[in-house]
Amino acid sequence: MQNRHVFYLKQASSNVSANSQKLDTRNSASCFNSLNTDFFCWRGLLTHLACLPYENRDDLLVAVIKFRGSYFMCEFETEAKKIERETETPRQKEMSAWGFKFEQYVTSDKPHDFPNINQPVNTNEEFGSVARSRLGVHSLVYGAEVDCVDPNSQHSNQYVELKTSRIIQAQRQYENFCKFKLIKWWAQSFLIGISRVVCGFRDDDGIVHKLQDYPVMDMPAVAQSVLQNPWKPAVCFNFLDNFLNFVKSVITEDDPRCVHLFRWQPGSKVVCEQLGEDPEFLFLPDWFINWEAWDQPCTV
Repeated sequence: MQNRHVFYLKQASSNVSANSQKLDTRNSASCFNSLNTDFFCWRGLLTHLACLPYENRDDLLVAVIKFRGSYFMCEFETEAKKIERETETPRQKEMSAWGFKFEQYVTSDKPHDFPNINQPVNTNEEFGSVARSRLGVHSLVYGAEVDCVDPNSQHSNQYVELKTSRIIQAQRQYENFCKFKLIKWWAQSFLIGISRVVCGFRDDDGIVHKLQDYPVMDMPAVAQSVLQNPWKPAVCFNFLDNFLNFVKSVITEDDPRCVHLFRWQPGSKVVCEQLGEDPEFLFLPDWFINWEAWDQPCTV
């Protein structure tokens, strides 16, 4: 592997109760009856929503529950994606594992240590970061899996996103790379404040031959220089803002047992269906709904 980089995995732990005071901005005399935030979700959902104006293949299914003034959003597997997963070939599964193995090759547990490439890849472990942000009038809190931290950065939490992609050998391949991959890398990284993506370019045997850095802020300009009809960040975030407005306008009932489903297919508009109490989509856990901290006096 050329241009060798070694990053490290940052470890931390957090929980709702330990950080609830960061979500409540009222004085200590009031009661803790809400999280004072409009939307809660995972970063992956926001990435998908932001990229929908340019999506022409994958559909989307989102369940939303309004509880104590906040909208909790959760992405669910569509029937098309379920079929795709169930019909995945051994070769496709092997190729999916290459990305995880690449991360193992270029990361270590401590700064400036060597990677441990002999242990089996564990796809169930991850480091999660939580971000609080705003889009227009909407306040958002979302979790995101992050790959590693650059130990040589001047900032203590300078996250780096790691990707793999097939070696580009033709102009058409480069155009598809800029059209389909860069937009997702940009949205995914921008939402969590990641400034840099490191991509390992591999051959058909999964061997990485080249590493390349992609500054996140330069990605829209790269796409604009290559594509005849480039994707635009403003279009992405305007669509996301409109979707959040739509959710607020449709869901008025504040009930943790009432689910609304939002569906989207390429070439169609977002449609909403009220399900009421459907066990399949009731994703808020009972411990959270019945949390003992609710309605208790706030403490500083």
